[in-house]
Order: sequence, then structure tokens, then C-alpha cells
Amino acid sequence: MSLKQKFRELLANIGFEEKEIERNWSDLEKAYSGKSRHYHNLTHIRDMVECFEMYLDQLQFPNEVLFAVFYHDYIYKSSKKDNELKSAEFALSILPENISFDKQFVFDAICATQLHAHHTIEDINWLIDFDLKILARDWDAYQIYFEQIRKEYRIYPDFLYKPGRAKALKHFLENDFIYQTDEFRKLYEEKARLNIEKEIKLLS
Repeated sequence: MSLKQKFRELLANIGFEEKEIERNWSDLEKAYSGKSRHYHNLTHIRDMVECFEMYLDQLQFPNEVLFAVFYHDYIYKSSKKDNELKSAEFALSILPENISFDKQFVFDAICATQLHAHHTIEDINWLIDFDLKILARDWDAYQIYFEQIRKEYRIYPDFLYKPGRAKALKHFLENDFIYQTDEFRKLYEEKARLNIEKEIKLLS
């Protein structure tokens, strides 16, 4: 199933009308296909949707989690610090009035992708882990990822970017765990830490 079909199916399930679904897909595609989107684009969303499908049976709020996947990076400006908040607010603004859907969950879930800290709601921990799975890729793929991130922050010269990026990466290593679910810790924790340590060395 294509990303567009997945999106259409989700919005139909939630209670959107046909013309709203078309308009929202068009807006979403445009948002994630901006010229400055080197990593936070539809490929990233597709990767997260694949994770979502793999672990669907673990989720209690699948529609809310999937909706949060689609909208968590809807607004993304490298010069701003409130992208997740703005994305969460936007996601809520397009939801139809009378739907049986946990809007607060969606808001909290999208905001949680900013700090990637452990959450009391397990479904949100799954979402966080889907977002960070990239950190445990093979080194070649990981290298492409951090090069794409650098392009998104190209407005900053190296002397500003490198210490900032290193600080953000060290934050992951200072936590007891990078991943919030037992499953992802077991599969990916070690690899992600090695990749991050290697990138920090390259930055210094």
C-alpha cells in the first residue's frame, strides 16, 4: 500500500470527508517535500509507517499513533525550537469536530518527539522509537542520515553547527537508554550508541 493510500485509509477511518482527505494529503505532501527537507521528508514518514505496521499489534491507539506519525514533522524549520509544538497544534486544527479520537493523545505524542524522553503512555514510547530507529542503521545509511541533517542546518556555519550537533548527540548517550521500549532496546540500543559515538568523534 502506498503512503497516500495509507493516509487516505486512516483519515477515512477517523471520519474525514472525501474532499478533506484529498486536500489534507495535498497539503501534507507539499509540507514534507519542501526544498529544505533533506531528512524530515516523506521518506522518513514512510520508514516510520513501516515500523508502525511491524508493531501494530503492540499498540492500543493505532489510529492516533499513525496520525501522529504523519504530522509529527509537518512544520519543520531548522532555525526554530517549537516545530513539534506547532506541528501538534496544526494536527489538532484539521481534525473534524465530532470524532471518537483522542486529541490530547495526538498532541502529547507529537510533542514527545521533541525530547524523546520516556513517557507514561507506552504507545507514545513506540512512536518515539519509530522516530529514532534511524540511529541504529548500518554505518553507511547512518552517514547519509547525518549528512542530510547537516544540509537542513546549512544556514549555520560549522563552528556553530558542530558543537550544537555534538551536544544533542551526547544528550542521547547521557540517558540510561536511547530507546523507550524493551523491544527496541534489545534490537537497536547497542548499534545506535556506537553510531552516535562515531559521529561525535567526526564532529570534534
